[in-house]
Parts: sequence; structure tokens; C-alpha cells
Amino acid sequence: MKIKFNTLLVALISFFTLVSCHDDLNQTPIDPDSTTEEDVFANASQAKGALAKLYASLALTGQQGPAGQPDISGIDEGFSQFSRMLFNLNELTTDQAIVGWGDPGLPDLHGLSWSSGNDFTEAMYYRLAQEVSFTNSFISNAELLADEEVNQFIAEARFLRAFAYYNLMDLYGNVPLTTEISTDLPQQASREEIFNFVEEELLEIEDQLADSGANEYGRVDRVAAWALLSRLYLNAESFIGTPRYNDAVTYSEKAINSSYSINTTDANGNGSAYDELFLADNNTNGAQKEFIFTLNFDGIQSQTFGGTTFLVHAAVGGTMNPAEFGINGGWAGNRTTEAFVNKFVKTNAELNANIGPVSDWGIIGDSTPNGWADPDTDMYESASNVYKIFTELTEGELKFRKNDDWAENFGGENGNLISDGDNIAVETTGRVVITLNLNDNTYAIQSIYESLPDARAMFYTDGQTLEINDVATFEEGLTVTKFRNIDSNGNPGSDSTGDFVDTDLPIIRLAEMYLNYAEATLRGGGGNASRAVNLINELRERAYGNNSVNITSGDLDLQFVLDERSRELYWEGQRRTDLIRYEQFTTNQYLWPFKGGVQDGVSAPTYRRLFPIPNDLLTINPNLTQNDGY
Repeated sequence: MKIKFNTLLVALISFFTLVSCHDDLNQTPIDPDSTTEEDVFANASQAKGALAKLYASLALTGQQGPAGQPDISGIDEGFSQFSRMLFNLNELTTDQAIVGWGDPGLPDLHGLSWSSGNDFTEAMYYRLAQEVSFTNSFISNAELLADEEVNQFIAEARFLRAFAYYNLMDLYGNVPLTTEISTDLPQQASREEIFNFVEEELLEIEDQLADSGANEYGRVDRVAAWALLSRLYLNAESFIGTPRYNDAVTYSEKAINSSYSINTTDANGNGSAYDELFLADNNTNGAQKEFIFTLNFDGIQSQTFGGTTFLVHAAVGGTMNPAEFGINGGWAGNRTTEAFVNKFVKTNAELNANIGPVSDWGIIGDSTPNGWADPDTDMYESASNVYKIFTELTEGELKFRKNDDWAENFGGENGNLISDGDNIAVETTGRVVITLNLNDNTYAIQSIYESLPDARAMFYTDGQTLEINDVATFEEGLTVTKFRNIDSNGNPGSDSTGDFVDTDLPIIRLAEMYLNYAEATLRGGGGNASRAVNLINELRERAYGNNSVNITSGDLDLQFVLDERSRELYWEGQRRTDLIRYEQFTTNQYLWPFKGGVQDGVSAPTYRRLFPIPNDLLTINPNLTQNDGY
């Protein structure tokens, strides 16, 4: 499949039918057949319409809704959307996601075995190059307008260009650096040159952007520049070999001290304020005060098969009810791995230690750890005449016994105990919590993944196995229910067909700044260790609803922060970058299912930290050199 980048020429107009990502950016559509470049940049109002296209090109894929006039041809238009590509390259390549679809090149991403001609790595390069081209053209034309408001538009365009280059540097390393429209073939810049450019741009524009929280929702302000600088500096040692952790602390703190705040509004009343961040009304339900930079979606006005439409639909299948997610059907593709799920779960020994004292009651049977042989597996007393145990069960049967003796035992069925009754058939296997209640003569066997105390653990377990043997089988691997097209009142999104999703996608949110501050402090960035602990605990209190799992300074180390980032930010497009920074992406220091294409996981060559430059570009431009290993 050959992917072609439909190049933007001198004017933006040849592509413009401007449709906003959000109501407050709505502009009158411009007819590309009757509009000139001078018309688009005739005044500030018209220039704002052109600015909307710069934001839209990250959220949408072309000029005609979800399909029809793509900016990038040669690949399914939905596949080419920016945040969908970000998921594929930064999440699907890690422990946090796996997909059952067999589209050529897609399974290779999780297996860390992509080729230099992979359609998905090429599409992302072209998508980001398009954003650079659009922003260069906008800046060149807008600079001709002597208008203070337009100067702010230019600063926003420069932020979007810096953001595109940040991602190009992260994903591809050495890429051409172009800031002007030219027909000359560009030279390849080093990763350090790209890093310096992004840094200089963000530092130059911070005072030209709107004050914190003063811009329209969906448009960036100076806090976005600080936040991207925080992310840039945190990864500086990984990107260019030079630590910048002091700067990471500085700019994380600037963002933390801004008008943005962690969402604590439990708008839907389910006991957690975390899920509001990913509901269909997250632009109004309180979550928006945490969002520093978002891609905005509307099921009617901005339709795409990427974005949150992809994140919701692709994770629904099996026995899941699509209506509970505000959609008309699932695409049965994306799940997650056991390695990630277990980030939310302590060991059975740790869980059992918190139940209560060892009791006289235990379990026995061929599904239990000790089988039918003595001794029984002890249960723990959680309340008067109530006993629990966290353990692992296989297919088979079990019974409850007292004092390892048959004199007093219970069998049963359907959750009801029967004294000396038939063996209980085990239907729920794997890691479970078993409850024996002698007050009302009932029992329960539940997967521990059904009711994890951390509200961020959003998984669907019914009919799904934790372990994955066949990647193509959707029912293998738990599914992620983090994103929904349901608002805080339980209503589905605006698209009555259920095809397209309203939920906005946070690209940078304040919680990341908390985590950046903590990590940079631990890496010697000069931050306050006590404050780092308090910031982490603020996130954990939101996740658990109380301070019962707050940490102390003795708990806070780099591995803890990495795991906390995983729990807080999963499926938000950062995991690969995090694992590379921790030397865990390609090494055998951390293995996950099907890493390197092997079920138990293996290491991969170091060159897999970067994706290949598209082959077509190498053919066209002799100034470019392919990344090592490809």
C-alpha cells in the first residue's frame, strides 16, 4: 500500500473547508473553489478560521467528515488520524494495549517487529509533516497582518508546530526542520537540533500566548507551553543525552501553580471523579479544568473514525453491551495485557495480610492450590462469621471445611451454602476473592479484577480471560472501559446513530505535571520531595476515594512513579516514551505478553526505540538518511 501526502502548496486554501472541533471555534466554511489566499488572511476573523484548521488537522483526517477527501491517501482514512496513530505507536507497542485485527503491519507494532515500509509508521510521519506544513503556511501569511489578536494566533500556530516536531523527534529521531514554505529539498536535522528548536519556540511564545485559562476551550494558552516544556525536559536525557531535570521541575511547577486544577467533581455520582475525565461531557462536567491541551470531538460536527470514536468502539466486543458505552456496536479489537492489569493488583499474600486473622475455615478441591490433599488453603476472618481469601483457582470443584476435617463442611450452588452438600463447581477461574458468609449461609467467588478499589482500573471481565494465548481472539485479554460516549447523566452522545463520539481527548492534563514533578525530583531535579509525595497522594486519593493508600517518602521511588504513570495515564499516548526513558522498552528488564512477538515476551533490538523514516521520502530526498536498523 503506497501512502501519499497531499502536499499543501503556498496557500492553505486549496484544502480549506473549515469545520471546527468545537462550537466555540465554529467558523463559516470557506469554499476552496471561490476563495483566494488573500480572502483567508484578509482580517483577524478570517485568520481565526485558518487557525481552526490547524487544530482540526490533529483531530480530523480531511475535508469531508470521516471519509471522502483525506489529507493523506493510500491508507484507510480513519487509521490516519493523529491520536489513533499516537495510540498505535505509543500504546499498542507496549504492555498497555494489544489488538486482534490483522491489518497488514498492525500486529507487528505490538510485536516490535515493524518493517521500514510499515503503513502505520509512515502515516504518522505524514500526519505530523502535514501539521508542520499547515502551520508554516499559516505563520507566513498571518505575519502580514498587523493585528494584536493575530499575533496570539501565530503564537498558537507556533505551539502546534512545536508539538508536531516534539512528536517527530520522539518517534523518528533525526528529521528535516523546515519553518518556511520552500520547494527546496530540506536537510535532515539532528535530534538535538529539533530539541533546541522546540525548546526555543516554546520559550519565545509563552508570553505571547493567552494567560492561564484565558483562552477559549480547545485552544492553547501559555500553560500548554510550560507543560510541553516539562515533558520535553523530562525526556531530554533520553532524547539527546543531556539531563534537564531541574528545568523539568521548574516548568512542571509553573503548570501546577497555574489556574488549572485536578478534577474532584464526581458529576455522575459513582464515587469517583476520575471517570469524568473520559465521558462525553468532559468539556463541561468539571474535567475541563484539568485539561491543558485537548483534541475536541463532536459526534455531529466533527466526525472521524479516529479519536475517541476509535478508542470507544475498538474496545467493545464479546459480551459487552454497546449501549452502555453510547455506541451502536463494537469493533472488537483493542484489549490490554495481564502485565498492565496487575499494575493495579497487589500479590495475594499482601491482600490476605490485610483481611484479618487466619481462621479455622479453609478451601479444598481440585480447583484450589492444594487440590484435594491436606492441608486446606486457609481463609481469613474479615468479620464475625465472615471469611475471605485471595487465591488462584483453576477449573474444577471446591468445598469449604473447618479445621481440615470433613466433620463440618459446606458445598452448595448458585451462591447458597449447603451443609455437607455437593461440591461447588468453579465457574470463575484465575485470581479470585472467595467469601464465606456463615451469617446468611452464602458464598461468593469473584474475579479480583471486577471490583478493584482503584477507580482508575476500568476493565471489563465478563467472558474475557486475563491471559492471552491467541492475540486474534477478542475474548482473550481484559478490555478497557476508560472512554465512553456517555455523559455524566447517563445519556448517550449527540450522534443518534451511535457511530461517532463526543468525548474530548486530553493530550496534556495537569495530572501528568504532578507525575513529571515527582519523577524529575527523584532524578535529581531539585524539587521538594515532600511536595512530590503530596502530589502523588492527591492523585491516589481521587483514585481510591480516601487516603487509605497514601504513600510516604519511603514508598516513592522511580519504579513506583513509572507504575503510577501507567495507572493514571494509560491509553493517553505516553507509555512507549515512558518505557524508553526508564530503559524498559526494548530490554529484558521488563517483559510483557507478546513483547518481541513471543507469548512470554522477549527483549528487542535497541534500534526499535525509533520508527523508520518513510521509504518514499528517502527516494525523493537524497539528503535524508534512514534510522539505524531499517
